[in-house]
Amino acid sequence: MKQLYKPTNMIPYGHQHIEKDDIDAVVKLLKSDFLTQGQMVPEFELALSDYISAKYAIVTNSGTSALHISCIALGLERGKSLWTTPISFVASANCGLYCGADIDFIDINNKTYNIDIDKLNIKLEQAKKDNKLPYILVVVHFAGLSCDMEKINLLSKKYGFLVIEDACHALGGSYKNNRIGSCLYSDITVFSFHPVKSITTGEGGVAMTNNKVLADKMRLLRSHGITRDMVLDDKLKAQPWHYEQIYLGFNYRMTDIQAALGISQLKKLDNFVIKRNRIADIYYALLSHLPLQLPFRNSKYYSAQHLFVVRIHTEDISMSHNEVFNYLRKCNIGVNLHYIPIYKQPFYEAIGFDERNFPESERYYSEAITLPMYPELSNNQIQYISSVLEEALK
Repeated sequence: MKQLYKPTNMIPYGHQHIEKDDIDAVVKLLKSDFLTQGQMVPEFELALSDYISAKYAIVTNSGTSALHISCIALGLERGKSLWTTPISFVASANCGLYCGADIDFIDINNKTYNIDIDKLNIKLEQAKKDNKLPYILVVVHFAGLSCDMEKINLLSKKYGFLVIEDACHALGGSYKNNRIGSCLYSDITVFSFHPVKSITTGEGGVAMTNNKVLADKMRLLRSHGITRDMVLDDKLKAQPWHYEQIYLGFNYRMTDIQAALGISQLKKLDNFVIKRNRIADIYYALLSHLPLQLPFRNSKYYSAQHLFVVRIHTEDISMSHNEVFNYLRKCNIGVNLHYIPIYKQPFYEAIGFDERNFPESERYYSEAITLPMYPELSNNQIQYISSVLEEALK
């Protein structure tokens, strides 16, 4: 494969796409009266609800914060447990530990890298016998591809657990012609607005739900647990300065500055995801003949294509997984590895997970490399990345 050019700087694995109208929206907000706690956050929430077709959106300062208040709102606490998958960012599990809950993992499917539903079913059957069923299951839509939510919903009804969709990779994707985040099969869905995600607010997140009780509680939790709604003593209600702390909440608010950027970015989301999927098409065309496992595709799922992860068939090449990774980095390709299995982190190792319970996650970790994927990635860059990878796999 002929190399069209050679980059002088590192090609990152992900990158925000900011245009003049985004900058103008932020500058306009900076010149307004309210930099935070104004009207821009409610406007952003309404726009997200309209786009995703969920009744309520509660924006926060990060996806991690949104996961945390989701768990609290659902009643997760000490003595209860949260299950998730190990191939995710640590926040998917940490949100349970924040609540004092126990954590356990379900291995991934070797094609989708999402939760293995057959293994989940087996573990649930045993947990029922042992009286150790999970209180919450956090399903991760890895790389932007939805889990099979219909099957997960059936299991949640059978075994009585609550479902949070960790869709931090998946804004703009769909499952069976419904937007990911519509919460048709879950209690809450969480998205992230980190710069490498589908759209960005710098940092930020949102919890989507169709349940008003959950929405109201999460709004309180993100803002110190404080409300100005008059809910207690009639005499207090007469005081114009009155506010009440109902819960022990947090300062997880998003600023109006971030929301202004989010509103501008949201208008471009569909185009961003289309571009990501076109880049994936090019990668498929250029890499399909190589000793790789390419990302899973299914006509019933429209991936937000946050990541493009390939798995190296090291038994068919001379280089090791680590050598291929380092070779790509040496050639100014900012590859990454999403993710180190959570149970391998020192904090989780101290809890005592046995890696032998997660053979697919172990295999994945020994083979996976994340290639650059973002809307402004050029054809020349894609050709170069593919050419260098082919060289490494000889």
